[in-house]
Amino acid sequence: MDIAQTLVAIGVLLLLGMLADEIGHKTRLPRVTLLILCGLAAGPSFLDLLPDSLTELYETLSVLALSMVAFLLGGKLSKVNLANSGGTVAVISVSAVVVTAVTVFTGLFLLGFPIALALVLAALATATDPAATNDVIRQYRARGPFTSILSGIVALDDVWGILVFALCLMGAQALMGADGSSALIQALRDVTGSILLGVVVGAPAGYLSGRIRPGDPTLAEALGIVFLTAGLALWLDLSFLLAGIACGAMVVNTGRHHTRPFHEIEHIEWPFMIFFFVLAGASLEVDMLPELGLLGSAYILLRIAGRLIGGWLGGKVAQRPVSASLASRSYLFGLSLLPQAGVALGMALVAAEALPLYRSEILTVAIGSTIVFELLGPAATQQALQKSGETGKESADASQN
Repeated sequence: MDIAQTLVAIGVLLLLGMLADEIGHKTRLPRVTLLILCGLAAGPSFLDLLPDSLTELYETLSVLALSMVAFLLGGKLSKVNLANSGGTVAVISVSAVVVTAVTVFTGLFLLGFPIALALVLAALATATDPAATNDVIRQYRARGPFTSILSGIVALDDVWGILVFALCLMGAQALMGADGSSALIQALRDVTGSILLGVVVGAPAGYLSGRIRPGDPTLAEALGIVFLTAGLALWLDLSFLLAGIACGAMVVNTGRHHTRPFHEIEHIEWPFMIFFFVLAGASLEVDMLPELGLLGSAYILLRIAGRLIGGWLGGKVAQRPVSASLASRSYLFGLSLLPQAGVALGMALVAAEALPLYRSEILTVAIGSTIVFELLGPAATQQALQKSGETGKESADASQN
């Protein structure tokens, strides 16, 4: 009976994904938000329609979906793209992370919250949800300089975020009387180890893949590369997201004879993303929202302000505006980086264990704000892409004029 229920649920979710995609195209609503809302309605917080046998697969399906997202993001870091906009990507990504952290910390400190707690929440604010941002880009067929830079920023964002989190957690532990140096050492291990793993798998994979023939063999190769990287990263207790990005970057730069692995992944990614977003919505705990209070509300508003200011400042400092019209609207980069999900929750769990005194506050803010940003973030990204003039519909319109 469990198998029957699971298969029925899988079939319904796939059809639901098709419906969300169609509604999204007709209403200009991000399909990510629609799927999360569907999951929220079907989850334990409301109707509780999903069988346990399916919800128990959430962690596995999340890894499968996000590992493909990471690989595709790494594919955006080709030498050509880096040569054209690598400096801009680095400057804006660093600016968005640092300014967000400083803004959240300063605001919470001025409101009278403990310094250690403000440090940890400032670090959580730097994390983004690459899956949501990447899917909005794909849904609206966005192409152009802004989209290219945004993809690069999303790929690098979590690297800086992990390092900032380590520094902030180290400072918070020092204030609480504990030795925080281990947090920095662990972060350096995670970043360097994950990137090294991606390079080790990606370098030979880039050269060897696609040499049989297109079609099923290339699809098998592409999935094998992606899942092997993710599995090894989890086995070695590394970041499978960073490893996947590094692997994708190596494949796109060493496999110059073709780009088929990325196209093959793009062709089958959407069904996995349906499961991921619906089950992510089902896992959201809505009862956390009323508990946010002043701390959670301040965190949400300060994170939004930090993202907008950081994106704007990064665009100005880069001194390489991608277009004359975009030069005055570099805040769009920050607007497109609002989605927040798994990485922030992972950081929150680590911080809650390291600072048990503030466990309740950290987890409440992390979970509650994730609900807000996962529902509002994709819409903000979609608005940024529209204002940049690079969505598929607008690009088509522009080509006709």
